[in-house]
Amino acid sequence: MSDGLAQGLEGVIAAHTVLSDVDGAHGRLVIRGYAVEDLAGHTPFEQAAHLLFDGFFDDLPADLAPALGAARVRAFAEVGALDEGLARRDPVEAMRALLARLPDGDDLATALLLLAAPAVLTPAVLRVAAGQAPVAPDPALSHAADILRMTRGQPATEAEARALDAYLVTVCDHGLNASTFAARVIASTRAGLTSAVLGGISALKGPLHGGAPGPVIDMLDAIGTPENARPWLEQALARGDRLMGFGHRIYRVRDPRADALKAAVRRLSGASGTLPGRVAFAEAVEQAALQILRERKPDRPLDTNVEFYTALLLEALGLPPASFTCVFAMGRTAGWIAHAREQLAGGKLIRPQSVYVGPGVRQAA
Repeated sequence: MSDGLAQGLEGVIAAHTVLSDVDGAHGRLVIRGYAVEDLAGHTPFEQAAHLLFDGFFDDLPADLAPALGAARVRAFAEVGALDEGLARRDPVEAMRALLARLPDGDDLATALLLLAAPAVLTPAVLRVAAGQAPVAPDPALSHAADILRMTRGQPATEAEARALDAYLVTVCDHGLNASTFAARVIASTRAGLTSAVLGGISALKGPLHGGAPGPVIDMLDAIGTPENARPWLEQALARGDRLMGFGHRIYRVRDPRADALKAAVRRLSGASGTLPGRVAFAEAVEQAALQILRERKPDRPLDTNVEFYTALLLEALGLPPASFTCVFAMGRTAGWIAHAREQLAGGKLIRPQSVYVGPGVRQAA
């Protein structure tokens, strides 16, 4: 437009942050000074959350794990409000409804309860929807191990817990994405951390944001075999379909989170006797898709994004595709809370301007 309006706020700087730096041109993600690939698979989620919270809560303990375990126990009290009608809703909507029952404060206790809630409420929603009883948290376990135990009703292996840890850390923060911006806008009104997190979840559930990993599994299942990858993908593009798991709004090269999660999938594959074939198949689909995209769209930077190996990893952990957005929220809630607290520290209400393009002033009848 002639007035210079940035569509979708493209290129507009709306905040200064110490939390994460997304370099789309060079394919880098830095979280509080650490490259995401150096954190994922090496740092437990509790430590990554501590890294994000550091400096925003005066009473932050050196070890967040015991406090987060206790918060999971407190969050489980909300499972009593989960009835069959709510459990039949989309899991992210059911989880959001239960989370909305939490008190709206700005202190560390509220932050930890919000961090624990998606991890506790999502397994309960999934189990009740399947006709099973919810499993209470075990505060002695790591956050990732307890999530898997509450979901599946049996302990996770060390390799499985480490794989989920890698995912949660990989997605814990990612600049001023749509859900994080929504959380910061709400936090700027001083509505409280619960309101900010609810806003983040509401933005995350959209298919153009966190609602996208599930369809990757549908795509892989539809392709079926490595030999069918190229013809299936070519037909999808001919129909004008988007290839799920490829392309990103920010990254003009490969999404660094894709490589972090691919490494996590391979580590899990090495510890499992059933995964290698699925991993090899997914890698064959990935290579076919990248080749076709380079041939068909040479002027557009379309590479593997975080969705592709997110889907493969969460599937390998036995988590249903309908829950993928909820699991995304389990990790990203740490970033939403940190951004909300950072926004509060600045003290400024977010209030951008708009350009009116409607009709001129008219006389009332």
